Amino acid sequence: MASPSTRRLLKESSDLHKNPSPYFTASPTSDTNLHDWHFTLAGPPSSPYSQGLYHGRITFPATYPLRPPSFRFLTPSGRFEVNREICLSISGHHEETWQPAWGVRTALLAIRSEIFGSESQGQVGGMEGSEELRREYARLSLDWTCRDCGVGNLEGMKEVWDSCRERGVEVDVEVAVGKTDTQTGAETQAPAQPQDQRPVPGNENPEQIPSETTNHENTTPAAPVQAAPSQTTQAPAQAPVPAVIPTQTIPIQLPTAESPSESVWLDRAIIGVVIALVLLVLRRVSNVDDL
Repeated sequence: MASPSTRRLLKESSDLHKNPSPYFTASPTSDTNLHDWHFTLAGPPSSPYSQGLYHGRITFPATYPLRPPSFRFLTPSGRFEVNREICLSISGHHEETWQPAWGVRTALLAIRSEIFGSESQGQVGGMEGSEELRREYARLSLDWTCRDCGVGNLEGMKEVWDSCRERGVEVDVEVAVGKTDTQTGAETQAPAQPQDQRPVPGNENPEQIPSETTNHENTTPAAPVQAAPSQTTQAPAQAPVPAVIPTQTIPIQLPTAESPSESVWLDRAIIGVVIALVLLVLRRVSNVDDL
């Protein structure tokens, strides 16, 4: 009998195959080891990575999804160190922020929309590179091929884009405008900024995509970012990807007016004090007249 971890990974792999995203692809490296996956994702729009494709590896623990997976990039990007586990709030570096309802789709969307859109700020596995260097790495990434699985970045993503088009999903990834059109001779206009939103298998609580700019010393997550859907295919009726909710200070507003009952009581007290003062003055005057 398959373990809960194996059943979950089989379910996620099947969902990614049936409902592909034009922004990434991910699958197990072999049928005998479902806990070792490779992925390729397109860089986020309007960034030095927008014309790049980035390949990496996901390692799942035996207790997944109770414990989070680990991520590392194999394609040079100028944003992450090559073949080193990166510190994310959705990775094994911060198990306290992981939620079992999250999965591969959740993690890759978060990495694409948040991690690549920010700086490392001392993040484990992150690096600071110039914009020129990152654009050069993005250009070279299209011809990059993984030595472990033997899949080229552009080759693997073209299969995904073809599958998306067959299902009526619009492929508006910026990288599809450059290298792909040069090879096929197609004329394609520059796309609008893409966003992707897919349900996570087994997620029954609707939340948002987690923000992933994580410092190794500071585990407080950033504000959640909600991705806008742009695809037209019908995904399984499941909840959106989750969010890490930041700590928020709630201001306390003091009352500015007294209630009617308190006002009446105060008026009566003032009248009583005035009457007591009048009686005291009259008594004083009476005592003086007696003298």
